[in-house]
Amino acid sequence: MVFRLFVTIGLAVALIGALWALADGSASSGPGGGSGASGAQATAAIAMPPAAKELPQVTLGGVVAANPCAQAAVQAALSSGGDDAVVAAFGGGAAFRAAVVAGNAPCVDLGDPAREWVVVNKARPLNPMTFAPAPFGDPALVVDGAGSLRADVSQALDQLSAAASGGGIGSIALASGYRSYDTQVQTYSGQVAQYGQAQGDALSARPGYSEHQTGLAADVVSCAGGCGSIDSFGGTPAGAWVAQNAWQYGFIVRYVAGQTPVTGYDPEPWHLRYIGVALATAYHDGGFSTLEQFFGLAAAPAYLG
Repeated sequence: MVFRLFVTIGLAVALIGALWALADGSASSGPGGGSGASGAQATAAIAMPPAAKELPQVTLGGVVAANPCAQAAVQAALSSGGDDAVVAAFGGGAAFRAAVVAGNAPCVDLGDPAREWVVVNKARPLNPMTFAPAPFGDPALVVDGAGSLRADVSQALDQLSAAASGGGIGSIALASGYRSYDTQVQTYSGQVAQYGQAQGDALSARPGYSEHQTGLAADVVSCAGGCGSIDSFGGTPAGAWVAQNAWQYGFIVRYVAGQTPVTGYDPEPWHLRYIGVALATAYHDGGFSTLEQFFGLAAAPAYLG
């Protein structure tokens, strides 16, 4: 009985060895007698190609979606015009981002200035360059001449200010909101005239390249015992609170320290950019510092022309 068992095992081992050698030989030989991948490597490559490992999978209702844009829920949300509904239809902020970064969301245009997810930088001007948002709204607390914001952004800023005040930090006021193309001509020209071309480009966007023109950007000041200036905002308790909590109200600090090589701008702790609560949550949870990184876009430290 034992002898038969050993024989059986031996035959099995020999058979496996022969099959392995045959597979290895067929994978190794090729034109010119060059060596290639082993049979085990070839099998692994076929079973799990590198691309399948690298691309994030987007799920809708627990089902992996090859093309989220083809889903009825996404199409309906896009047709309705509601940005929050679109992100929700993708499965939330993290899933939305994953689809965009993977190139799996052709229906999402990061250049659409009417959308919360638009990316405007020195390499991505507004289209059209004279774009103006609608409808507008005025936050409850503004500094003289601050301008307006997109209506939904204005409401979100009121919520952020109320939360800061309720937490003992003091209210937060809008110091600069929407700027038209013509207004940005004056703002940019003034910076260049005062500081020169290079520094002007680091401090202010050229006309048609400004987030303020979308109505989604808010320069804010602290109003604890009187409103301060934007330049002092980063050193106030309100500045620290905003850096930690703005995401809960749909905002990110757009230009943070250490990211000038990516954004092309000096740090601006007062410059808040609205992207909606779902995307801001994914941005915060993922530890991102710029929208360029968040959406897998190239750095934009300088204008292309």
